[in-house]
Amino acid sequence: MSDPAARRIAPGQVAFVAAATELARDARARLVARYGDCPFEQASAIVPLGGDGFMLETLHRVLGHVVPVYGMNCGSVGFLMNPFSEDRLIERLDAAQEVLLHPLRMHAITATGSVEEALALNEVSLLRQLHQTAKIRITIDGTVRLAELACDGVLVSTPAGSTAYNLSAHGPIVPLSANLLPLTPISAFRPRRWRGALLPATAEVVFEILEPEKRPVAAVADSHEVRDVVSVAVSEDRTVGASVLFDPDQGLSERIIAEQFTV
Repeated sequence: MSDPAARRIAPGQVAFVAAATELARDARARLVARYGDCPFEQASAIVPLGGDGFMLETLHRVLGHVVPVYGMNCGSVGFLMNPFSEDRLIERLDAAQEVLLHPLRMHAITATGSVEEALALNEVSLLRQLHQTAKIRITIDGTVRLAELACDGVLVSTPAGSTAYNLSAHGPIVPLSANLLPLTPISAFRPRRWRGALLPATAEVVFEILEPEKRPVAAVADSHEVRDVVSVAVSEDRTVGASVLFDPDQGLSERIIAEQFTV
């Protein structure tokens, strides 16, 4: 994490990007008129205007670069975003707290033998493609931990993504500092009582699809989908990251903790 005191961003050094909604586009026009604009590739800070989905799209664009991203909510939930305001934006950027997010890397092999890789800041999920239950073998660091999981799917989540699809699938919320990855089944049929596991961040998880012709499965890394997979390996990639900025006292760690007490 960088020191906020060392961050000095001037008007004209900020790139404003907007989701494809009237609200976000109008907000961008007002901010550009007030603070100027900068090409995405030359900016000292990126300000996405939209919801969490658009924020994820923007973070994928900056993965591996040092430019910080300060989202402002022009969507619905806005878990990864800061409150929208046109006032004091440069001061907010300079005072913001930084979180470095590392993605999961998905290595998928399809039934035709093709190989696809993708990064996920939220989760990598495996989902049945047809009406029949998927059957999946789960190996962790070379050891088979579950010989056969009959399910609608299964996912591995980052800590930052543990409040997203993982939580909807009844997986645990994980603090950023925990260095853990939730492994969560989606509508498990057998073993019926298996509720998932918490894995060390260094773990490599391999999913093998059983009966892939009869029970085809798709793998999804955030929004990147690969269909008809036969094997999917997932591990955290700490060689790349995305820098996300939050207003003081509204950081991502605090939000993840607070989410556990939401009723």
